[in-house]
Amino acid sequence: MKISAQEEYGLRCLLKLAQAENQSLSLPEIAAAEGLSVAYVAKMMAVLRDAGLIDSSRGRSGGYRLAKPADEIGLGSLLLVLGEPLFEEGDYCQKHSGTAPDGICVHHGDCSLRGLWATLELWMRGTLNQITLADLMEHEGRIIELLRARLATTVFDDVQPLIPLGVLNK
Repeated sequence: MKISAQEEYGLRCLLKLAQAENQSLSLPEIAAAEGLSVAYVAKMMAVLRDAGLIDSSRGRSGGYRLAKPADEIGLGSLLLVLGEPLFEEGDYCQKHSGTAPDGICVHHGDCSLRGLWATLELWMRGTLNQITLADLMEHEGRIIELLRARLATTVFDDVQPLIPLGVLNK
């Protein structure tokens, strides 16, 4: 999984707003704090505002603030707003297939990779949604601890018991 610049910087800008709690921050304040251009921050803030993650107000005391509490903003859905999914079912076969003479994918009806990527997309998105913007406000040592504990339960929650293998007695 590759994190795009927009995902990384958008997340950093949202963290800055979360740290400001109920205060509004202006574009220049956010840009200066993150070492980004005002134009680039404005572009990301427009995306985040359109997604309903932040509110903006005009005027002398205006600026941007979170539209909902930081503990209600999951990382998975946030990254989806800022970037692209790991896997998109709709055009996967067109982008990643060899085509038979009849124009149909050579793996039509028997593609294990499509199922793999779709499953991983769902798992990763769900796992990332277990992590909130509030979690990311913890210091680095604490966040690593928190994530290990939370993700360990996520990974192993739905594990099916293994079927014991052995010699069958007839």
